[in-house]
Amino acid sequence: MVEARWRRQQRQKRRWGVPVLLVVYVGYVGLGAGVLQALERPAEARAAQHLLRQRWELLANHTCLRGPALQRLIEGIVQAYKSGITLQGNTTSLGRWDFSGSFFFSISAITTIGYGNLSPSTAAGRIFCILFALFGIPLNLVLLNEIGQLMLLGVQHCGHRLEEAFHLQEKSSLLIKTSALVTGLLLFLLLPPLLLSDKEGWSYEEGFYYSFITLSTIGFGDYVIGMNPDRTYPGWYKNVISLWILFGMAWLTLVIKLCINFLESSSDFCQCNKSTVEKFMDGNRNSTKGLHDVEICNDKDTKTKGPDEPHTYTAPAEAL
Repeated sequence: MVEARWRRQQRQKRRWGVPVLLVVYVGYVGLGAGVLQALERPAEARAAQHLLRQRWELLANHTCLRGPALQRLIEGIVQAYKSGITLQGNTTSLGRWDFSGSFFFSISAITTIGYGNLSPSTAAGRIFCILFALFGIPLNLVLLNEIGQLMLLGVQHCGHRLEEAFHLQEKSSLLIKTSALVTGLLLFLLLPPLLLSDKEGWSYEEGFYYSFITLSTIGFGDYVIGMNPDRTYPGWYKNVISLWILFGMAWLTLVIKLCINFLESSSDFCQCNKSTVEKFMDGNRNSTKGLHDVEICNDKDTKTKGPDEPHTYTAPAEAL
């Protein structure tokens, strides 16, 4: 009976938990939309006005130009830029689809980052990209899981070492988690913007923004490495960034799992009492079984003596 009641409570909690969580989710997304609209809408309007002003000034200063022809030129430049082609004087620059660029695109595809600044333009390339991502995404998830497990083993090993060295049995777990969080924050989010600032010419804030957007696989595509045609990038640069993406995603996945566990434990606090309820139900079953045995013994006793006969004490035969 207690078990059925507990299951009914769990079903009711699940039934009401999803709508409440959905309302919180929609409210959170709506809050983000409102804040972003307030922050970014004025800048968007200023950029649009500036673009229109430049267009009209160009047409006014160069009367030989025609509006439709200029529009077609602008659209062609935008499409060429999406394909990785930029104008440099009287020549064009290639290089996004060399081996290093293709390797980085493959990494961004199977890690589901998807910057959106570069995509295959041929039918064969698109079909291959589908097949490549179909098998590459599970492979990437398995690799990230293995890297994460290695990181956890390293953290646990350091925890055991600290326990043996300083006898910190109570505070070692908290100390190790804090150290792993700070170390990962330093290696994957705080130091990489320095390299990006040196190679890309970005500010530290832009590098930090790119680091988080990349490792979280959001991948807006507004900041992408190796895209400036005026800069010369070393050959090892994109390879190092690719390794940083793999290990950084594994670390950030562990952090996100900790956040998920914290949120689930906060919203599903009744789960912590599940073992107690089970022990209580087991105890009730044992008590019921004991009472049932007592009733059987009493029934046997009453059947032996009969309902109206007095219960007298009979001495053993050896004592007589």
